[in-house]
Amino acid sequence: MKPWKTATVALALACAPLAACDRPAAPSSPGSTIQIGGPFQLVDMNGRPVTEKTLLGKPTAIFFGFTYCPEVCPTTMAEMTAWLKALGPDADRLNVVFVSVDPERDTPEQLKLYLSNFDRRIQGFTGTPDAIARTAKAYRVYYQKVATDGGGYTLDHSSAIYLFDAKGRFVEPIGYGGPPERGLEQLRALLKG
Repeated sequence: MKPWKTATVALALACAPLAACDRPAAPSSPGSTIQIGGPFQLVDMNGRPVTEKTLLGKPTAIFFGFTYCPEVCPTTMAEMTAWLKALGPDADRLNVVFVSVDPERDTPEQLKLYLSNFDRRIQGFTGTPDAIARTAKAYRVYYQKVATDGGGYTLDHSSAIYLFDAKGRFVEPIGYGGPPERGLEQLRALLKG
């Protein structure tokens, strides 16, 4: 990736809105280069082990969220479902992954139930709290548990969809709340690679 493009992507990610909060993102210095993505060891919604190598060979769209999310996550998965439908048969050439940042509640079974409401091609990944923390760090994803009334909790989290090429290299994010046609264009460009 060209240095100016890396700096632009870094700035876009630093300014990406956070789900369920208005917390400002950490600033990024122009010209900095950041690595997004890396090794992970999780399980899919069928309980099978998955790693970053599982996704190689196809372009990938990854979103980090949680199944108890009231707005951002279901909205994003509904948009992704619409985009996959619009892509037609080309959608089969794309990995789409929902990685839970709530491993305490998001078991493989819970992920399977939640994702049954969206396109069947969307895969769900979860893992131990430590495995999720390492994965989120590698992907530069922010998340934090926030207490709610009654002793429960919700999570603040990054809200971008991260796009990777078939070799696992980061391409660009799809920002939350952007024009739906822009996200579809980005996925089409990713597939053209």
